[in-house]
Amino acid sequence: MKPTVALSRRSALSLSTAGLISAAGLPLFGQDRAAAKRKLPMSTIFKGEATFKKIVKKATDENWKALAIGDRIIKFARELHGKPYKSFTLEIDNKIESPSVNFDGVDCWTFFEMSLGLARMIGYERSEYTPSDLLREIEFTRYRAGYCGGNYLERIHYLAEWYFENDARGTIDHITDSFGNSKKISGRKVQEMTVLWKSYRYLKNNPELRTPMKKWENYVANMPVSYVPKDKVAAIEPKLKDGDVIGIATVHDGGFCSHVGLAVRTNDGVMRLMHASTNYKKVVIDKSISGYLNSFKSHAGIIIGRPLEVSETVTDSKIYKANLKKLIG
Repeated sequence: MKPTVALSRRSALSLSTAGLISAAGLPLFGQDRAAAKRKLPMSTIFKGEATFKKIVKKATDENWKALAIGDRIIKFARELHGKPYKSFTLEIDNKIESPSVNFDGVDCWTFFEMSLGLARMIGYERSEYTPSDLLREIEFTRYRAGYCGGNYLERIHYLAEWYFENDARGTIDHITDSFGNSKKISGRKVQEMTVLWKSYRYLKNNPELRTPMKKWENYVANMPVSYVPKDKVAAIEPKLKDGDVIGIATVHDGGFCSHVGLAVRTNDGVMRLMHASTNYKKVVIDKSISGYLNSFKSHAGIIIGRPLEVSETVTDSKIYKANLKKLIG
């Protein structure tokens, strides 16, 4: 499967990508090559195949493909409602990095990522859908340039970067600044991974990764990250849509975001945060987004990404690099 190149909304400019990315020498959009390079067994990288098959059968029987992508995302997200919260499900090996899926337990990132991945997967016409199909979608959104060759540093580790990367590849529109009341975060120290390296299996077992990881943290720290302050969020809730990816901006150093979830409007008309919660220890549909923000002093506001249909996916490396350059400067 190769997503189509979207030329309608992404112009093909002859710009180079960010210098750090070029220096890293990351391959671009090599999904088939990535699959060939995976050295970890399917039993390690994909947990819960029976659950996957059950959910996909329901989606195909009810023709979720015909829904708009935001509605599809929430359909899949609701199938994960109540799933237990489980940390560090991506730390699956001491050496080899690989796209992975775990239906037995999710954290805040893997919850929204799996919901998005399933919605994108079902957007392609197939006679049947396999775990490998979902892994390809996870790979495309989880890794820089949509490619994983087995290197831990290829993964997008900070959520703020995820918005820029996935906007550049046409999986979302990074719409935070479109509401007219956003605010830029300046002088933020991005250092969680290198300060807390003992918590991360790959960094703990591969000390040589810590120095280049710091370079990536510096790269992320220099990104033009904006957020909608939490006292402005109630006013924009009517404009949010089901399936919007809601990053929770934090007031603390370490990174730009502390949490993430999905926007979902319930039958009472309230736009709520659906997320894998450490407090509830499971996936829940919580308070209104503004109400959730106001429950925590450390929450500064939100970052918003609006998912795009698979027809908008960018697979041309020149367009991707031009888009990224334009977004991050």
